[in-house]
This record gives sequence, C-alpha cells and structure tokens, in this order.
Amino acid sequence: MLYPNCLLPARSMARRALGALLPCFGFAFVWACLCASTARADIGVVLNESLDESVSKVTSAGHSAVYFSRICPESPVKLRLCRPDELGSILSNYTTLGEDEPYEWNAVPLSIYLYGVEDPRLRPLIGLPEVKRELEERYRETHLAVYCASEFCKTSNKPEWRYMVGATLERSLYIFVVHTSLEQDLAFIKQFNSSPNVNHFNGVTRNCATFVRGIVDFYYPHAAHADYLNDFMMVSPKAITRSFTRWALRHPEMNLRILHFAQLPGTIKRSSEPRSGTEQFCRSKKFYPPMVWFAPYGMPAAAGAYYLTGRFNPERQLEHHPAFVDVADGQEIDPVEFLNDEVYSDDPPADQHQERVLIFGTAEEWKQYHTDFDGIVDEAVGEKIIPGREYIDRFAKQLQEKGKLILDPNGAMWLEIEDGKQSKRLGISASDILGSASNSQLAYSLLLERVNHMLKCPKHERESMPEFLADWQLMQSGRTRIWESYASAATPPRGPQPILVSARP
Repeated sequence: MLYPNCLLPARSMARRALGALLPCFGFAFVWACLCASTARADIGVVLNESLDESVSKVTSAGHSAVYFSRICPESPVKLRLCRPDELGSILSNYTTLGEDEPYEWNAVPLSIYLYGVEDPRLRPLIGLPEVKRELEERYRETHLAVYCASEFCKTSNKPEWRYMVGATLERSLYIFVVHTSLEQDLAFIKQFNSSPNVNHFNGVTRNCATFVRGIVDFYYPHAAHADYLNDFMMVSPKAITRSFTRWALRHPEMNLRILHFAQLPGTIKRSSEPRSGTEQFCRSKKFYPPMVWFAPYGMPAAAGAYYLTGRFNPERQLEHHPAFVDVADGQEIDPVEFLNDEVYSDDPPADQHQERVLIFGTAEEWKQYHTDFDGIVDEAVGEKIIPGREYIDRFAKQLQEKGKLILDPNGAMWLEIEDGKQSKRLGISASDILGSASNSQLAYSLLLERVNHMLKCPKHERESMPEFLADWQLMQSGRTRIWESYASAATPPRGPQPILVSARP
C-alpha cells in the first residue's frame, strides 16, 4: 500500500493534534509502514503535471507512468518482486531515455523517483537546480553506470532518464491506486522481462499514455482507454487517468485511492495542471486568436466536447478518494498490523465530510494559519532574525546564488554559504535541517520559506493539512532552537543579524 501523505481520517477533531506531533517522525513512520510486507499489493496510474517544455508548451498534456508497490527494479531494465524493506517502483517510458541502448522503459525505486534519494529521511526540503542535477548524477553513478556510459548520456540535459530522478523537485503528481494480486504481478514480471525492451516511441500512436494503457489492460482488460474526441484522435495521460478512475469506481472492490505529491518549494519553475486536447483549447488564452482567425467554428465545437464529455479534475477526485490510514491518537502501531487491519478495512468512515476536513482543512483554518504566520514573521523581523518580510520570498533564490552544495558520505545534502569572513552550513535534507551542524538562522529561514510557500500556493499545489502541520511544527522547532541559542549566550544579544543578502529598502 502506497501511503505518502500521512493522511488521517476523522473520528474526532483531536486527531489533528497528531500532525503537530510529527514534524519528522510522521514521515519516517509513513515510510516505515511502507516497508512492511503485505499480502496485497497495488498498481497505480501516475499523472504528472506539465513542465511546459518541448511539445508540452503547446499541449500541456503532462506525463503518464505506472506505480507498483510489489514490483521493484533488479536493474533499470529488469523487474523482480520487492524485498520487505523496499517501497515499490515507478515504470515509465519517454521519447528517448538517452541511454547507450534505445530502451523503451526504465524502472526506478519509488523514493528515487519522488525525491531522488533511496532513504526518504535524506529527501531535500527545497527544490534547486543544483540539487536536482546532483541527485541525477548520483543516481547515474549508482544505478545507470552500465547503461549510461556515453558522453551524451552522462553530460547532456536531453536524455529523459533525468525526469525519473526527484520528480517532485520539478512538478506535482497524482497516483491513482487499486489492488493487484501476487499472481498478476508475477505474470507481469515474466512478460516484461521476456519481451524486447526496444524504443518505438511515437507521440501520436505509441506515447507514454499508450504505454501505461497497455500495462493497465494487462492487469485489468479495458480498464483504461483513449478519449479520441477530446484528444483529437490521440491518447493523453489525462484520458487514461480519467477512464481508469471511472473503471475503478464501477468496481469498488478495487479500493481506489488517490495520492498527491506536491512540488517542493524552490527556484525550479512551477509545473502546471495537465490538460486534454479540448481542455487546452478552452482554457489556454494563447489559442484564442488563431482559433478565431483560422477556425471560428472550431472553438464552439471544442468547448462543447470538453464541457459535455471531457471534464476531469484530479484534485476533486483526490478530495473524494484520498489515501488515508487510521492512527490511534499518535500511538505507534506495528506496521504489518497497521496495514492489514486498518488500511484494508472495508468499514467506511463514519463521517466522510469530517474526514475530508481533517485531510484537507477548511478555508477558515488556512486563513487562520495565514494570520498566525504573519505574526511569526513580524516577530522574526522585530528580533532581527530576518531583515524583512520580503526576505522570505527571496530566500530560495539567494540560496541558489550563494550556496555551494556539499554531500555527506551518507548522502545528506548541505549548502555552504559564505557570509563575509564566516562560512555557514545549512542542512537541506529532512534529517539534518535542525541538526547541530546546521546554522539555526538559516534553517529557520528555510522553514519559514516552506510554510510561506504552502500558504500562498493554489489549493491544488499545496500539501495536505497533516503534512502542513508537520511543516508548521518543524518551523516552530526551528524558532525554539534560535531562542535556546539566545539563552545560552554569555551576553543576551539583540537578535540574529541579517543573513546572506540585506533586505531591499
């Protein structure tokens, strides 16, 4: 069972307190649960948001891939059953993976796909281009050395295996998950390992969406299909996801769950919502002038097709079918018992509306967090912890410009910043941001930036409420750490001095 978001069902509003208790433990507990061996497993359709690159500048179609909870890569081009300590994998194809052989597909461990690291505790907390490149290079050296020896594969940005490393640094994504059996997984491994892995990618008839459709249909025939009307005789990632969702809802025994991974805050360009063909024509203003000029009757036809037959909102589906677990008042539960007894329970929640409130929050709650955060920022400015409110918005860019990335032998990432004659270190891995070697002022500023980003971003881009509460508590821990350093000082200071770059007048 894939469970990334620490989503909690509602039996009482007191469960909300659990999120506040899990700044670091919550995520570690989630992944510990993922490591448990289960009698049932899952397959999921991955819907990636659009990066606005290459042909996506026109289509905004995004990308499609497949998640497996029980199938793992023996190598990037060979599959096997996962060991008990593994979290599953993502299988995907692209126009060209850029490797020395023209492979059609690669498989990567789930945590590498999401965060670029094998140990989720070492996941980065900020998305910077240098961090993404370093994660790619480390994955290439560790897993792709045999398959990626040419200079083009090693040094060019065009090989698309890079998209399979740290995806959440550059885009948000959804995973639509249903159950599978061991027999199905074994049959799939046997077929894929024995079939030629040779690229025949074609953007129209053999693209990433048709690749995913073929895999889904292997498990469940006719569960995913194209929407030729709304995609102009092509197959899009959104069409496959939409049809798969409708099929799963007609088969409640499949236990459809939807997972959301938000793009990390940082300086990497934000991804955009994936769209079908007619949706792009209706919602993208850049198409209005040419459509009106060259095809005045095409616009009403496209709009009619989309609004009558093609609408599909992943965020709305997430709200109705979120992945969640039942954690009993913050008590640690045995992972096997936890998954078998709770995740796969057939008993519906007593109050689904209340459950959604706890998972996603209400407008009033988010507004209150805005207000509380404003007070925290005012305090930080007044005590000279940060130079000004604008500093938070520019902090990620300043880290990119002035920070030098350093890797620990264990894989943790640090930024070294020269501040006059003094060098400061900031741990940007989740396990080290509040460690003793991480500068407390820089760490607090980064945590302020994360919370600020989540409060400002649109609803479909932000974390779940429990995830946000974990970030909020981590920020409060960073604040406490600064005040403790004040208390231990020989002479009480006025407050920390501005970091990196002075505030603009």
